[in-house]
Amino acid sequence: MEHIEDDRRSTELTAQEQKDVVREGYDKLSYDYRSDATPDDYENYQTWVQLLVEQLPNGGAALDIGCGCGLPATKLLAEHFDVTGVDFSEVQIERAKGLVPAARFLCSDICELTFPPESFDAVVSFYAIIHMPLSEHPSLFASIARWLRPAGILLATIGFNEWTGIDDAYLNVTGGKMAWSHADEATNVRWLQEAGLHVHWTRFVPEGDSGHTLVLARKAAVSEG
Repeated sequence: MEHIEDDRRSTELTAQEQKDVVREGYDKLSYDYRSDATPDDYENYQTWVQLLVEQLPNGGAALDIGCGCGLPATKLLAEHFDVTGVDFSEVQIERAKGLVPAARFLCSDICELTFPPESFDAVVSFYAIIHMPLSEHPSLFASIARWLRPAGILLATIGFNEWTGIDDAYLNVTGGKMAWSHADEATNVRWLQEAGLHVHWTRFVPEGDSGHTLVLARKAAVSEG
């Protein structure tokens, strides 16, 4: 979910300040954002995961960036793939370990984490990259391209319009701060292409008075011969 509250405001934060706001925000807001009883058919996640199920081998390796408490996306992914979930909120990760025992979880800043090249058949990130400092998006896309295996897929929600700002009471929770920063769709597509990923399609995902872009991008397959 993104910035749909009425008290959102533009602001300038350093990259570390933004990360601190987001980490502390999800530590505080974890249960307000997603309950333990969240069903598998919540919002669009089931449809999105099915896109990967139809294109990737069962049991393939998947990385879920910004996995939160694991519901419902990581849980759905783990029914078909060998999943690693990453989030830097300790509260979210501790919940995820209990809610989705079929996956493994790392409590870490994805922008400071490394994996061996060609580790994953798929990388997903739903409503997470939009929280990260904008200056780190291009390098994250480059890392994702390295981590994907040939013909591997990135499926992610990214910015549709350019926006940077903060909400002092996200989800109407007093003291529940949250921050976002994202480029517009065209800039995101350019960054993905520069990282070496081919953007197959983008789809607008409405939310409130705006929305996001769902993008499916693919790493090139090994050339024949």
